[in-house]
Amino acid sequence: MADLTHLGADGAAHMVDVSAKADTAREAVAEGRITMSAEALEAVRAGNIKKGDVLGTARIAGIMAAKKTSELIPLCHPLMLSKIAIAFEFEDHGIRAQARVRLNGPTGVEMEALTAVSVALLTLYDMAKALDKGMIMSGIRLLAKSGGRSGDWHAQP
Repeated sequence: MADLTHLGADGAAHMVDVSAKADTAREAVAEGRITMSAEALEAVRAGNIKKGDVLGTARIAGIMAAKKTSELIPLCHPLMLSKIAIAFEFEDHGIRAQARVRLNGPTGVEMEALTAVSVALLTLYDMAKALDKGMIMSGIRLLAKSGGRSGDWHAQP
């Protein structure tokens, strides 16, 4: 098993010291889906949700979430992110969200991308729940990461 970097010699959790690591260009891409009723999906697509611009609001929520990841996930470093992009794609029974996060720094941005996707999906749920309380968020996963000592990684299809 790989060494757990967030555990000290005494087994106590701690924030990893990245001060000696070189800054490198890093990027992470994450995705997730929300499935919903045909009625809710059509209302989102047509822009007929009473709460307003569903995708625009979810995009902003995802961006804000990426920036606040260190306040939500214990032991994550606060990062100066240089790019956060949130994209949505309509599918047959729902919407796929994708987050792409970049920085030039000493630690990766996987948690920021995953947090961005999660909060974007939660926001989609919140905006459309009046039409469908049974929506399901699923498939939240890291698709790819690049940069750093461990190099590039891509999820299996």
